[in-house]
Amino acid sequence: MTPSLPAPRRRSFLTLTGVGAAAFAVGTGHSDAAENAGGAVPSDPFTLGVASGDPRPDGFVLWTRLAPRPLDPDGHGGMPRRPCTVRYEVAEDAAFTKVVRRGQALATPELAHSVHPEVTGLRPGREYFYRFRAGTEVSPAGRTRTAPDPRSRPASLRLATASCAAWYHAHFTAFEHLAKEDLDLVVFLGDYVYEYGITSKNMLRGGVPLPGPEHAVETVTLEQWRLRYSLFKTDPNLQAAHAAAPWIVTSDDHEVQNNHADAWSETGIPPSDFLRRRAVAYRAFYENLPVRRAVLPHGPDITLYNRLRWGRLAQIDMLDNRQYRDGFPAGVVEDDSPERHDPRRSILGARQERWLYDGLSRSDAVWNLMGTGVVMAEIDRDTGPGHLYSNDMWDGFPANRDRLWAALKRHRVANPVALSGDIHHHVAAELKSDWKDPGSPAIGTELVCTSIGSDGDGADTDKYADLWLGNPHVKFYNGRRGYVSCTLTPSELTSEFKTVPYVSRPGAPVTTAARFVTEAGRPGLNREV
Repeated sequence: MTPSLPAPRRRSFLTLTGVGAAAFAVGTGHSDAAENAGGAVPSDPFTLGVASGDPRPDGFVLWTRLAPRPLDPDGHGGMPRRPCTVRYEVAEDAAFTKVVRRGQALATPELAHSVHPEVTGLRPGREYFYRFRAGTEVSPAGRTRTAPDPRSRPASLRLATASCAAWYHAHFTAFEHLAKEDLDLVVFLGDYVYEYGITSKNMLRGGVPLPGPEHAVETVTLEQWRLRYSLFKTDPNLQAAHAAAPWIVTSDDHEVQNNHADAWSETGIPPSDFLRRRAVAYRAFYENLPVRRAVLPHGPDITLYNRLRWGRLAQIDMLDNRQYRDGFPAGVVEDDSPERHDPRRSILGARQERWLYDGLSRSDAVWNLMGTGVVMAEIDRDTGPGHLYSNDMWDGFPANRDRLWAALKRHRVANPVALSGDIHHHVAAELKSDWKDPGSPAIGTELVCTSIGSDGDGADTDKYADLWLGNPHVKFYNGRRGYVSCTLTPSELTSEFKTVPYVSRPGAPVTTAARFVTEAGRPGLNREV
């Protein structure tokens, strides 16, 4: 069992990051930013685009980061080491003739000149447009929306799930198509960036020069993390996906290190050193994503689990599967050891488990979605008579999964659906009450999105297909790149598994590889395409 770590104090946060509370407050618009701080702003500072996130009935959080030279090796994006005032406006129309909110925030060098203003006082359930201004420079406009009134029953919710966007493996063509869908929400399930050094051995994005030597090393320092986010975020299709709809996000492992578990590192980094590495990784995560002030990291700890309500139609619980989990049994990623079944083991940690079960017990939503970075369904990875499980997924924590199943049953939770990623394959599966009995009733549905780009072009079927489809509750498998597009109504959830035939070069068309319908009150998958 991984020992629990004491909650870091504010002082430990300052020690590990060197950022004061005032710098955070002005960056979120929660204090008075100077009217014209910083003097002249370098030209073209909005090279990393704009974004919005965490929609609520009265508002959302906005994001941008000033970076006129985003790939400067020092991670500061070509900005002078002084604060700069950034203004924003929110309008009811794309032409900005009906501006309903204006404000400003201070972009500080301590936070890589990122800002996260939280806009409130808006009308529920409607579309808005936003943009930023720094000096005389104006950003591209973004589209976002507020969540519906919590007492309402919306007619629909359109969302897409995405994960695993290794820039060096692919053109982000999947993001290009996702951005063109008329979405209310994007649910990102982890691996927004990758820590590996980018070299000729793993550079699969055709037609693009190999980045310089500063990108060829594994990201460890804050400067390296900032540069890595900048490289990925220069992609125009990722920027378009952010500008098209609000996002809600969680992380998986590669935002820190592959397969990490709490303070455990797969490469044997001592816990004290690994927590310092985690602290700067989470700080860069905050700096580069549209998340609220509540997500500010405190040293190596960040509060990622989050609940979003879409009226009484849907509740979305975004989970953190890395920060609080117990370690691998005997340090082994794949096995079927007795330790795997230890009833004390948790992938969520005790506090997050209580938060999840309490929220589910209070839910009156038609659909209860759980955003989880790793696959929840049991997957026997031995295609013969034996048994083999991935301890990196929920299979490494069957007791935690059993507790979740018991909570779903105890509280009569309506229509549970797991939204997951991580594995670089599309998978549709039924969540079973008894995994050993294929005829046991389904208690929910799992929709696993493939990667946006990780592992290159992929194929409709590959060497892992028999492994996954050998589990009777798995109803679909595809190894191409893409995303999952979902439409929820009070009567059904329609999930479309979108794929592109190649990502090694740009311009691929998008195809619906499979379409399933899950009826409200009848867990399971009915295939239409």
